[in-house]
Amino acid sequence: MDTTKENKNYTIDDIARELGISKTTVSRALSGKGRISPATTQRVKEFISTHNYSPNVMARGLAQNKTYNIALLLPADYGENEVAFFREFMNGICKTAGKNNYDVLISMVDGQLERMIANHKIDGIILSRSMVDTSSQKYLKETGVPFVVVGSSTEDGVVCIDNSNMEASRELTNILLMKGMRKLVILGGNESYQVTQNRLEGFMNAHRDQKIIIDYSRVFLDIDSYAKASKAVEKALAMDADCIVAMDDYVCNLVLECLNEKKIKVPSDIKVASFYDSKQLAHNSPPVTSLHFNTKVLGENACGKLLSMLGEKMEESSEDMNYQVILRESTK
Repeated sequence: MDTTKENKNYTIDDIARELGISKTTVSRALSGKGRISPATTQRVKEFISTHNYSPNVMARGLAQNKTYNIALLLPADYGENEVAFFREFMNGICKTAGKNNYDVLISMVDGQLERMIANHKIDGIILSRSMVDTSSQKYLKETGVPFVVVGSSTEDGVVCIDNSNMEASRELTNILLMKGMRKLVILGGNESYQVTQNRLEGFMNAHRDQKIIIDYSRVFLDIDSYAKASKAVEKALAMDADCIVAMDDYVCNLVLECLNEKKIKVPSDIKVASFYDSKQLAHNSPPVTSLHFNTKVLGENACGKLLSMLGEKMEESSEDMNYQVILRESTK
């Protein structure tokens, strides 16, 4: 038996020659775009099925003027405090991109953004965290490159997707206040991040809900080190706070370290809660009351939105992005 044809790696040129049609017709039949008769499309499909043809991504990209690359932009100051979040987030993005034959390039906001666009390396971009400074968003709007922002945006016409940080923070804060913790102190990260602003607003809204006067001296932001966390914890203790609320798991772990060093017991001496959950907080002694988000699904949905903007037919996600309030021993 002659297996030459069966073993051959066919190209679009080969298919066009074998079927007696143009390369453009083959490309359109493969992509499903353009006016091609059903009969011709069927002929092409039967040929590739018989010969086990798999279109080369580069060839497909040239035919459609696409790179089949998308970029995930991390903030320039991305650090250890966000490893858990971005690991799950990237997992979701890469899963969805891979299922749709796209590759993901990881880059930083500073410098590399302009270079990737100038060199035509990508079809679209996911901005991993919306900052109060929207310069990157403005630049992308000017270039016309499709992009999705993870977070909220003050820019008109920007496609955004995010966890319900403000609503979730408001709900957990309300629960703490209703449990009798009326002297809350909150510690958060970088003030320029939209997620910080959203979580703070949720915290403040809960106080308004309970008609409690907001004391801004109990708000400590830009906590990015043990030293800063320690000073904030000292002030919280001096204020006779009954609960320290951390905006994320990194800040919460710093708070727990500081309290442990000072021999302050949780929850008997002071209670602790976090606006973002992690395995470490769940297995802490005692386990910490937290907000749980499905960050992997957030990544999948962000990637799905971007691919839809790039013309791909995406199925609706069946997984829920809603948050969960998990009450644990740290606030009992």
